Amino acid sequence: MNTTDPTESPSETNPTTADFDQDAAEPAAPQPKANWSDLGLHPDVLSGIRERGYTHPTPVQAEAIPIALEGRDLIVRSKTGTGKTAAFMIPTLNRVPEGYNQPAAIVLCPTRELAIQIAEESQLLCRDKNLRVVSIYGGVAIGPQTDALNAGAEIIVGTPGRVRDHIRRGNLKLGKGMVGVLDEADEMLSMGFYEEVTSIMSELPDEAQILLFSATVEERLKQLIGRFLKDPHEIYLSLDTDRTANTIDHVLYETTLDYPKPRQLLHVLEVENPESAIVFCNTRSDTEVVARFLNRQGLVAEPLSSDLNQKARERVMNRIKRSEIDYLVATDIAARGIDISDLSHVINYALPEDPAVYLHRTGRTGRIGKKGVAISFVGGRELSCRRTLEQKYEIVFEKRTLPSREEAEQHWSKRHFDEMREAMSEGVAFEGFLGMAKALRQRGDEADALTALALRGFFRWHRTEKAKKELIAQGEDPDNVDALLNERSQRSGKQGGHGRGRGGERRSGGDRGNHGGGGHRRRGRGGRGRSSGSGK
Repeated sequence: MNTTDPTESPSETNPTTADFDQDAAEPAAPQPKANWSDLGLHPDVLSGIRERGYTHPTPVQAEAIPIALEGRDLIVRSKTGTGKTAAFMIPTLNRVPEGYNQPAAIVLCPTRELAIQIAEESQLLCRDKNLRVVSIYGGVAIGPQTDALNAGAEIIVGTPGRVRDHIRRGNLKLGKGMVGVLDEADEMLSMGFYEEVTSIMSELPDEAQILLFSATVEERLKQLIGRFLKDPHEIYLSLDTDRTANTIDHVLYETTLDYPKPRQLLHVLEVENPESAIVFCNTRSDTEVVARFLNRQGLVAEPLSSDLNQKARERVMNRIKRSEIDYLVATDIAARGIDISDLSHVINYALPEDPAVYLHRTGRTGRIGKKGVAISFVGGRELSCRRTLEQKYEIVFEKRTLPSREEAEQHWSKRHFDEMREAMSEGVAFEGFLGMAKALRQRGDEADALTALALRGFFRWHRTEKAKKELIAQGEDPDNVDALLNERSQRSGKQGGHGRGRGGERRSGGDRGNHGGGGHRRRGRGGRGRSSGSGK
């Protein structure tokens, strides 16, 4: 029996995605916005929707929810970032009666992070309805999950390996289940979970409703559809592979052998100055090398690959939610299920072997009409992928020249000069140090080191002050702010960063537990204080 979570797969190479040339219906013409009140939802579910701040259904929600509410099986092809979680959870939560006290819905997804996110979203949506939600995934103790199942949880969200394990142990019985959901079904099958998925689905009654969400529908998935879905209604919306997307600028840098690739990345980051970004690597070892190098330069970077145990992964996810990370450096498999909102840049440290994976990576930015940037480093080995992207998928790359060290330094210095001028305009007292500044210039060889030390102190202080102001503005108790910042500084120090964190780092809202993949955004641009002696 395979009880391994997908992120614990022994091999972590680029995933392969087939059938991206399937004939899909053209996107429908824009329609008037639907209203939640028109859908006939349970009042408690409507209350949860209002609490989440959802004003109108997204296109996928507007099309899928009414059909699902009729009880029909569904096949939905839609890319991530379109609101598909609510598209299948709202009708599911609406259908399950309060106080059912046994498993009524099973939601399967490929990764732990996605399971956690779906469970958290479900809990918020049904906060006013008497339903219990439990997330089930590997890498953590099975006891608490068993206790939650025995307590009568109605909504089960999990990864195939651990869900099947609970079924075999007798902890989970789906004989009276009402709904089965397969999210990112193609990903689950491509990761080798066909047997687990079919085994779990076979536990549901024949009359159970099946909702299937997938970016592609390849042959094995067609077999699963034919076996478990009854006269399904099919909805095809825009996909990551649509050629019509024009919200992403595709930028290409050709790598050089003149100096190491991590430094080429650093120089590009200085010039491009992303607001928020994921750096995608093809191998686990590259994630470690890149993250370690960026940390040595004073940035705050975290590697994310299947090498990390569950505790370490959750620590990384929590840091993302608290906006404590400049760059998440991840493999494709490890990043599945992680949804970082308003991602401005996707950076390909190397192009993937499968061109379709490039489309999935870059589909994380430029969502909901916003502009995004996809930056790729391309060498000789990536020529085949680049040619396919240009010819088959009609990607038009804007070729840019790698910035020189001097150019990168100029951008970095300008931002910090601007920050010092900003501090002066805010009324920071500095006149008393003018005499010392003159004296420093007379210190010969010692002057540069002393000046660098003073600058390091200033940027750390200024970043802390901006962070205090933002935390207080977000409702934190002013008496607790110093302790929060001290804790944050200690965590960053353990990661090898030397002061180039974000000013005004944002804490995650709400009390949503210790899991999840909420977005991070780099706030307080002026606070990018790289320490002296970074080696740049």
